[in-house]
Amino acid sequence: MKDFAGTLTGLRKISDAKATESREERDVFNGETRTHLTTRNGFNGQVRDLISEVQRQKVIRDAENAKVRDAKRARSDCTQNVRDSKAKIRLHQDDGGGDYSNESPRDRRERQKKTPAAMTRKLEELERDFERKARSPENEKKVMAEMKRLKRTLDEMAAKEDSNKELKTARAELQAAIDEQEAAHQVVTVAAELAQQSHDLMIEISAEVDRLREKADEAQSKVRLSKKSADHAHQHYIVSLRCLHSIQDIMRAKRNREKGIGDSDGKSLPRVEVQDLMGKLMSGETLSTDELMALQRGE
Repeated sequence: MKDFAGTLTGLRKISDAKATESREERDVFNGETRTHLTTRNGFNGQVRDLISEVQRQKVIRDAENAKVRDAKRARSDCTQNVRDSKAKIRLHQDDGGGDYSNESPRDRRERQKKTPAAMTRKLEELERDFERKARSPENEKKVMAEMKRLKRTLDEMAAKEDSNKELKTARAELQAAIDEQEAAHQVVTVAAELAQQSHDLMIEISAEVDRLREKADEAQSKVRLSKKSADHAHQHYIVSLRCLHSIQDIMRAKRNREKGIGDSDGKSLPRVEVQDLMGKLMSGETLSTDELMALQRGE
């Protein structure tokens, strides 16, 4: 009998140690699970924030693209106004805005050489060459004479244009149309740049969202693994407790028989409180540290 009691005592110690080991292992895995959950939730929170930012940038991009479309239409109207203003100027210039549809290419080139813009370019070209190149006295006189002629002709043309009220009005309208065209173009440029910036930022954020989702998925995989390990350790803990309580019941029954106490007295049965705690543990309820220690002691 003493050997039997010693064997039970040894088994009780083994079961108690195994229960402690399984409980501690379970608690470690539960701690890892909570850590991985926190990490996963952190990544998911960042993903939600970034997705909100993507939506905000999309609103900005779409609004700027709408501005681009409207500004392009306005710029197109301004471009047409510039064309109309230039045509009106040609009608009031000395060339009379005549019908040149049948003129030869050579005549067209000669006529275009006599426009104020063409003569201004020619004068500027002569002035640059005169400053850079060394010339003979005779050639220098010819260049200076040509420069004076061009200046005089331009002054005469400017004087005539100044006296032509309709031409002055047409030139003012042209300048106003050019200013409006430039303003519309600036709106197009700025809006297009802002739209592109938002679009590029959306792509950048989306790439970051994909990266964070991968991190969240990795954390979730770790959650599942640690949870599975915690559940496995918990099952071992329950089995160890049941073995421990069975051994304690046998030892308690043996002591009761030695004292002459029968099962009908109810004292050889497991304590009701222990049974209640085991029931809670088996149903998945969370027990306090004191309750777990009491359960393991069989109190």
